[in-house]
Amino acid sequence: MADAKLIDGKAFAAGLRSRVAAQVRALKENHNLTPGLAVVLVGEDPASLIYVGNKTKLTEEVGMKSVRHTLPAETSQKQLLTLVEGLNADPTIHGILVQLPLPDQIDEAAVLAAVDPAKDVDGFHVINAGKLSTGARGLVPCTPLGCLMLIKDVLGDDLSGKRALVIGRSNIVGKPMAQLLLAENCTVTIAHSRTGDLAGEAARADILVAAVGRARMVRQDWIKEGAVVIDVGMNRLPPDEPGKNGKLCGDVDFDGAKQVAGAITPVPGGVGPMTIACLLQNTVTAACALNDIDVPAVG
Repeated sequence: MADAKLIDGKAFAAGLRSRVAAQVRALKENHNLTPGLAVVLVGEDPASLIYVGNKTKLTEEVGMKSVRHTLPAETSQKQLLTLVEGLNADPTIHGILVQLPLPDQIDEAAVLAAVDPAKDVDGFHVINAGKLSTGARGLVPCTPLGCLMLIKDVLGDDLSGKRALVIGRSNIVGKPMAQLLLAENCTVTIAHSRTGDLAGEAARADILVAAVGRARMVRQDWIKEGAVVIDVGMNRLPPDEPGKNGKLCGDVDFDGAKQVAGAITPVPGGVGPMTIACLLQNTVTAACALNDIDVPAVG
């Protein structure tokens, strides 16, 4: 069969950001409301600095208020919680994101729990996790939300009856991804690195989401012909691997998988750009909910 359709997450994310910008303009014009996103960074982790910089830039590009708090690595948990408390109380801030990881002296769970669930645009608070698991409306983690958008762009809005396999059980991607697919009436299996006959589980899946954090773990012969493959992994190959020079790769052996799958995301350029775009969409959603406004519909 021909190579799989390449799912262009970069292009889809650009379109989503354009729609968010239109929503922001509508909120300003019709309700005098500017959605505001606050990002908190503790320390100077290089990857976090780049990620936060991208978030700040794209937040401003869509016309939202962007507030960035950069704290020294020695910041205490009490100091961070005080800042979060202030952001919770600030009516101009509708989304709060505390960049992970945090330094060792800070309890990440305690900080995430301190964020107002209505402003938890990462979707990590236990209240939002509970809402997702029970079918109630809440803020959904950005990466799984972006994955679902990409899946529907390929298969359409009706995913009823599709067999879906999620490889990975993290609170950030695996578990919420499974809940989202269940809500779409898929038959969902959650697997992980210790699953018996993982290849057999994968071979039955119409939709395969790989989020296990192991470079090229999912091989060509695991994949059902015509399946939609969403690769959430972001791994760096060893610099001594011939011809690779430490380049990025996903959890799926892309070169092999594209010969079998019906559609597949590349790494990079697939799921990654969707995470920030969905963060911006979540901020608009939060701003509207906090002000009892329907999210503006745009073309």
